[in-house]
Amino acid sequence: MTTQLNQKIQGLKGTVKGKIVVPVDPAYDKTRQIWNAMIDRRPAVIVQCANADDVGPAIRFARENKLEISIRGAGHSIAGLSVCNDGLMIDFSSMKSVRVDAQKRRAYVEPGATLRDFDEAVQAHGLATPVGINSTTGIAGLTLGGGFGWLTRRYGLTIDNLVSADMITADGNRVRASENSNTDLFWAIRGGGGNFGVITQFEFKLHPVGPEVLAGLIVFPFHQAKQVLRQYREFVRSAPEELNVWVVMRQAPPLPFVPENWHGKEVVVLAVFYSGEIAEGERLIQPLRRLGDVLGEHVGAMPYTQWQQAFDPLLTPGARNYWKSHNFTELRDEALDIMIEYAGKLPSPHCEIFVGLIAGAANAVPPDAMAYSSRDAKFVMNVHGRWDSERDDEKGRGWARAFFAAAAPYASSGAYVNFMTEEEDDRVAAAYGPNYPRLVQIKKQYDPENIFHLNQNIKPGAKVRPAI
Repeated sequence: MTTQLNQKIQGLKGTVKGKIVVPVDPAYDKTRQIWNAMIDRRPAVIVQCANADDVGPAIRFARENKLEISIRGAGHSIAGLSVCNDGLMIDFSSMKSVRVDAQKRRAYVEPGATLRDFDEAVQAHGLATPVGINSTTGIAGLTLGGGFGWLTRRYGLTIDNLVSADMITADGNRVRASENSNTDLFWAIRGGGGNFGVITQFEFKLHPVGPEVLAGLIVFPFHQAKQVLRQYREFVRSAPEELNVWVVMRQAPPLPFVPENWHGKEVVVLAVFYSGEIAEGERLIQPLRRLGDVLGEHVGAMPYTQWQQAFDPLLTPGARNYWKSHNFTELRDEALDIMIEYAGKLPSPHCEIFVGLIAGAANAVPPDAMAYSSRDAKFVMNVHGRWDSERDDEKGRGWARAFFAAAAPYASSGAYVNFMTEEEDDRVAAAYGPNYPRLVQIKKQYDPENIFHLNQNIKPGAKVRPAI
């Protein structure tokens, strides 16, 4: 860092209430760390915002000193775009408040909140809204990319439940985006990522859920994968929207309800979730136990917050992560064959292939209602590449990329931007499909200099084909 910049940073400290962290500070390395250990970047300065008033001065400082801006909510982005090299990181890790108005069924959430923060606050009132499945995920990044989870079949995507957002734009203006104000901006942030400004508060619609749900795992041997997956495909066609069942193919972790001789061997896991009456859920899931020879099962009534944290041990911070993802409107036999083939040659014990069922309420929203356009997607498949050592990077990435390419002919259009890596810049336009030209125009209006470009970037100068 230059002496001149260091002097200016001293001046910045007088304009914000939060902490300023620079490379010489003892807290610097911990502060810049994010979930994906594959990302190792060093900002010149980190502004740990104490409140929304700190965001404007941080943006102005970065612009005046020609510093790249990154924005960190919970630091869970697979692409690692929440941390920059030699720039300014706006860090919301101190802004984690979740305020609930139970009578109105609304939650007001700061951008540093995790799903655990959110779920625990709203479940205190017997309420919830669709969010992800790993409790350390940040609510901000999840929402801006779309957001889906166990409740999506019943209540839609996270963005379908976003009521408003308080924002600070590239020129420092504070605005509120909703169905009634700055409607073009509201349209864009529902799936368009952090391209248009910095969100300082989200307002969500809430729904009665729990506090207990029926949830758990049913485990089958991998050699029965084809019969299990084909029957699963038929089962979910008529399953009610209160019921969600995802598929995970991986090596069995040392779960106490799985025989020890199967630990470390490939298995097929059905993750079951039902948000209605427990007895009715038990009746509905009974056919799943007949899809194959059950190796082990742990399904029962449990607190919703407990199920929301059930997969956390498999997604702890500190590992190297690389993902590839496709949408599917249907799971053809050829696609199932490819999934089974690559699940049979996992490059590390931590890798997995999951298929998330999202068919239901999310499909009822028109594709042009908001930036997220993949409203025909009924399944989202994600390749969780995950390992501990840098020396395994080439092998792990190679496996994920090969699988992604082999499955592509059977996938549907669009993409879930939260699962895209930094190298997939060429997929951004395809991810938004027919909505991309409008997104480019809104980007030109709110961020013509592309100040906010550390994201799945919508370039204001992008050449697009006219919408038909």
